[in-house]
Amino acid sequence: MSEHKSKAAPLAYQNEPFLSSPDGRILRIMSEYVEPLARFRREQIQDTVVFFGSARFINRRDAQKTLTGIEGDAKDQGSGQGNELKRALAAVDMARYYEDARRLAYLLTDWSIKIPARRRRFVVTTGGGPGIMEAANLGAHEAGGKTIGLNINLPFEQYPNPYITPSLNFEFHYFFMRKFWFAYLAKALVIFPGGFGTLDELFEILTLAQTQKLAKKILVVIYGKEYWDKVLNMQAMAEAGTISPEDLELFKLVNSPDEGFEYLRDALTKFHLGGLPKEGLPEIAKTRP
Repeated sequence: MSEHKSKAAPLAYQNEPFLSSPDGRILRIMSEYVEPLARFRREQIQDTVVFFGSARFINRRDAQKTLTGIEGDAKDQGSGQGNELKRALAAVDMARYYEDARRLAYLLTDWSIKIPARRRRFVVTTGGGPGIMEAANLGAHEAGGKTIGLNINLPFEQYPNPYITPSLNFEFHYFFMRKFWFAYLAKALVIFPGGFGTLDELFEILTLAQTQKLAKKILVVIYGKEYWDKVLNMQAMAEAGTISPEDLELFKLVNSPDEGFEYLRDALTKFHLGGLPKEGLPEIAKTRP
């Protein structure tokens, strides 16, 4: 009889080549649902307010510093810097949206952490990166609240900003699972000026609301009339008959942090705080958001 003993095969859930293979894709997808769900339960997160907007905006101080440097170089060289100067001037102008997102997230968080509830309500959530995402996470952090970052693994690295609560810092491989978590707990979206990704998120939620595919009321706040009036003409869509006139009521356009906060506070109270049982809020696992 041979004394040779065969090596035990790895358990399926510890078999990394299998988990990384096409056959293991369903398990990877499920893990991007179950693992965040477990963390949200552990951190007592009931629902969120999601901020979207450009990743390219920077704060006013850094934008002004860059502009001053370019203007100084131009003066020393006796000529303008052309496109570089134009970009720096635009960055200073758009930095107001960074500062406004920071302020609005602060106001919202300062209010929400005082709501008497067992679970955390209306937690500021972003895509976890720079720009408007960083600004919103920063504002919530400064107000003393928890704040969520739903980052995405990309070929060109998008690193999480430093203001996300560490236990609520997520990294996703699948865009659709990241989008699921943006929408699943959200009670409101705040759409700051942005590009393709921002428009994608805006129109996805508006389409779900228009077609009555949402099991809850998600407030949609579009921030910055000057920018959005140049980019979107929803009224023209209604006049052309491509959307109904009542579809224009699916979103609210605001133009200042105070206006945005007052609308969100009043609407969130009306739609999501009214009639709650005095003994506390239902758990996420027992409630369809």
